[in-house]
Amino acid sequence: MKRLLILAIVFSAISTYSLAQGCMGGGGDLVGVHGFIQPQFNYSLNGNAADGSSLDVNNFTFNRARIGVLGEIPYDIEYYFFIEASSFKSQAKIPHLLDAYVTYTRFGKWAKISLGQFKSPFGLEQNTSCSGLYTVNRAEVTSQLAGPQRDLGVLISGGNDETLLKYSIGFMNGSGMNVEDDNNNKNIIGRLVVKPLEYLSVGGSFKYGKINPTDLAQPLNEILRYAGELQFKHNDMLLQVEYIQGQDELFSTSRIPIYGGCGGIVGFDTKQPGTYTKSGLMVMAAYLTPWKVEPVAKFDMWNSDHSVSNATVNYLTFGINYYVNDYSRLQINYVNVQESNPVSNDMIMVQLQAKF
Repeated sequence: MKRLLILAIVFSAISTYSLAQGCMGGGGDLVGVHGFIQPQFNYSLNGNAADGSSLDVNNFTFNRARIGVLGEIPYDIEYYFFIEASSFKSQAKIPHLLDAYVTYTRFGKWAKISLGQFKSPFGLEQNTSCSGLYTVNRAEVTSQLAGPQRDLGVLISGGNDETLLKYSIGFMNGSGMNVEDDNNNKNIIGRLVVKPLEYLSVGGSFKYGKINPTDLAQPLNEILRYAGELQFKHNDMLLQVEYIQGQDELFSTSRIPIYGGCGGIVGFDTKQPGTYTKSGLMVMAAYLTPWKVEPVAKFDMWNSDHSVSNATVNYLTFGINYYVNDYSRLQINYVNVQESNPVSNDMIMVQLQAKF
């Protein structure tokens, strides 16, 4: 009976915390263990070879497998520590530290101060918990222009999803998670969300920073990102719209990071000196039926270079989410990819999630 009581207390503690970053609450000297796993099956539709044989590939993988602890230390201190145990989510193919930060809460919900490694406070979809995404993957524009998704620094945040205003402003290295800063410049990143109505929120984000050129004797390059977002959520209907634009001011030949899943760097694109503009749009609609079946449609446009005519890729995702219970769900996505020069690379993804 004692064991059941202890488990009940722990899970009660977990439920008092928001899954969204920077919104941990509750009271008392409590520790919660939290995590989720997302085993997944992928089928890539790659067409046929010249001899007529199929180029399709399929595989089983773990999209994410995460575990961590969160809690409070009396008085005014909260902590959050998470590990990504899936080796598929890093370029090095090893488990790695995801989040680790300490928050000072003396000033209440309007001015929490966090120090450590955490998610960048930029954009709507990026700051949606991975276990709460309506499609298996985030939009490509989110991955590329909001990255690096996680970084080290200090964050000041206030408000929550129930208040009129919610804000976050961070001073961060800009070099990504688990990496030492490679210059003395710090990125400034901020987000403000206004909720004028119970079912409507609008907001904006910005980021300004500098990155190293290939030749370190040259001036640092300047990067600018800004975004606008809108969310309409009424009863079981959801609509999300997000536009992100970025500008890279390169003063010499430089390698620009290409980001992949969960904000990790998967490669570099070498660019010559000049000003490069890139942008993208995400529009998503979902409706939760009484049978816990949720159809989802999502349009994602990514233009990697406005000066190039064939740099736009469109992603159209059709999905079905089935909520087995409050902690488990099944997601099925079909992603149609439309490039300027058509290529057969559509994908079917099936993911089963369990939270604990």
